[in-house]
Amino acid sequence: MTDRSFPYRTLIAGLALAAGPAAVLAPGTALAASRPSPESATLPRIPLARFQNGLLPGSVADDHGVALGGIGSDLFHEKGAPRDEFWAITDRGPNGTVTVDGEDRTTFPVASFDPTIVKLRVRKGTIKITRALPITNAQGRPVTGLPNVEGRESAPYTLDGKTRLAYNGDGIDSEGLVRTKDGDFWVAEEYGPSLLHLDRRGRVVERYVPQGWTGKAGYPVKAVLPSILNKRTENRGFEGLTVSPDGKSLYVAVQSPLSNPDKSAYKKSRIARVFRFDLRKGSVSGEYAYRFEDVCAFDPSDCGDQKEMKISALTAVNDHELLVDERTDNVARIYRVDLRKATDILGMRWDDERTTPSLEQSESGIAPLPKTLAVDLGKVAGVPGKIEGVALADGRTLAVINDNDFGLGTFGPDGRLVDSGVPTKLTYVPLPR
Repeated sequence: MTDRSFPYRTLIAGLALAAGPAAVLAPGTALAASRPSPESATLPRIPLARFQNGLLPGSVADDHGVALGGIGSDLFHEKGAPRDEFWAITDRGPNGTVTVDGEDRTTFPVASFDPTIVKLRVRKGTIKITRALPITNAQGRPVTGLPNVEGRESAPYTLDGKTRLAYNGDGIDSEGLVRTKDGDFWVAEEYGPSLLHLDRRGRVVERYVPQGWTGKAGYPVKAVLPSILNKRTENRGFEGLTVSPDGKSLYVAVQSPLSNPDKSAYKKSRIARVFRFDLRKGSVSGEYAYRFEDVCAFDPSDCGDQKEMKISALTAVNDHELLVDERTDNVARIYRVDLRKATDILGMRWDDERTTPSLEQSESGIAPLPKTLAVDLGKVAGVPGKIEGVALADGRTLAVINDNDFGLGTFGPDGRLVDSGVPTKLTYVPLPR
């Protein structure tokens, strides 16, 4: 059998995070632009077929001119590792929307793409991939990035939107990554939404889904997450993921408000949910409300469209504080929240979809996570849009990276991609002393 964890000798994009929860910003201190041109690194263009076929021979027959991207979906630095080495993860792969016969259809131009964990080394403005682990099921088959359950996610189609693809119970839309002290990985993904435990080779050990989830997969599935998560808005499931400094708990955020009771509530709501997951027990042990900023004040270009506010990354500072990446596609700010000062709503009426009004309609009677602005990335020169990866590089530096959506622009008459020209870019942001 092919060793899929071999060193991959290609330059790519990435990030510089590092030394974990020791770095702490003074409460109430926020960073604006501190130098005009912060240090940055950019992903070289790597053909997607060349990348994946080096891991899974023959798995991509035609990449339609798409280059490797999406690795800014999340980043992780191991305690004690060199400052220039990191783990990262792609999302579900290149996808888009076309209109056929008046119907919007979700397309997967490279349907056989397999979400992949990569180990990165940052050198002289570029990133070298030193390992690549395609995510596989218990039998060693690629999970792919295709949706799971008909009626729960939009049907997948080929590039032209004319041929429907099959759903895949194994498929994941990976958006969050951590590595535990024993060398295993945990991934947060949007379809379930779910948490996946992977071994050190990238094989799924177990998948934790909401109670009532109806999918079938080629690996063990445990329906232990609160059933209220079945109200997640399509393509707005789990996004941010981090591990506590003691290694005992995961913290995972839903990207956007739930459609609870309906999509109208999601579009207007300013409340998202953050969950604590006990790694030893394999169950949820806490739940908190996170209150978004008003979109008009946050990003005037999106004024009137509150649903553009999202959570895209979490980073643990210590045993009770997290950094939260709150963003639109144009503006990103990092807030520091204190778990001790928020109401733990796990098991309360807010987890019952019959509650009226719902948490998404009114958080009356609870204390959301208190927020302090740490970094306003919109005021730092050179930071791109759609920041989805954030980490502490050291006590004085934050590293941020964008998701470039695989450079998807438009496809020409020949079926080849006209690249958007948006690269994957890492930027180092100096923190206040």
